[in-house]
Amino acid sequence: MARDEQVARDWPARYRTLAEQALDPRLRAFYLAGVASPETPLAAVPLVAMDFETTGFDLQRSGIVSIGLVPLNLDRIRLADARHWIVRPRARLTPESVVVHGITHSEVAQAPDLTRVLGELLAAIQGKVVVVHHRGIERPFLDVALRRRIGEGIEFPVIDTMELEARLHRAKPLGFWRRLLGQRPASIRLADSRIRYHLPHYSLHHALTDALATAELLQAQVAHRFSPETPVAELWK
Repeated sequence: MARDEQVARDWPARYRTLAEQALDPRLRAFYLAGVASPETPLAAVPLVAMDFETTGFDLQRSGIVSIGLVPLNLDRIRLADARHWIVRPRARLTPESVVVHGITHSEVAQAPDLTRVLGELLAAIQGKVVVVHHRGIERPFLDVALRRRIGEGIEFPVIDTMELEARLHRAKPLGFWRRLLGQRPASIRLADSRIRYHLPHYSLHHALTDALATAELLQAQVAHRFSPETPVAELWK
């Protein structure tokens, strides 16, 4: 069995191992807080939606610019406990990325390095399952950022709302005739996915707003396609 498949099945065991290996006290405390067991119903799982804005998409050349967190469960989104940080990346802020997320050079120059807010960030997500829209961003970017700063990476389970949409809309490729008629696969981007559930339009590329949008999308996905009793292991990776 591949290592990723083992981790997906038993994150609590993985956390215990990582807690023994962690050298940074903030990281050790994060793992010692544990996480829900694989068979826990979704309704009983503490969740937190996370979104990053970055300087680009290349893990080795790009960095995190802002972080948005929104705690939730299947019944409630806790906006009063939401968090948002602008952080100073070690990668160059490009004109193209400024156009996308709107965070300026002056804002970044005055922002703290990720190391300064790491304790708060880990405390805000510890014990929770992280919800993202496209797991190729938040988890790997945070892992690389920590390796560069404290010499240790990070692992945690995520529920990927994009992947949940892909399960439904990309399960079967379009047939020849449908492609010939110009039909395209359904978009699984965040905004397009929200439209299918009649969720309101939000402006994109603000970490806190996108985290909220992701939280609402997960609630809608579970309400329409899953059940509060669905074991979390059926959704997390």
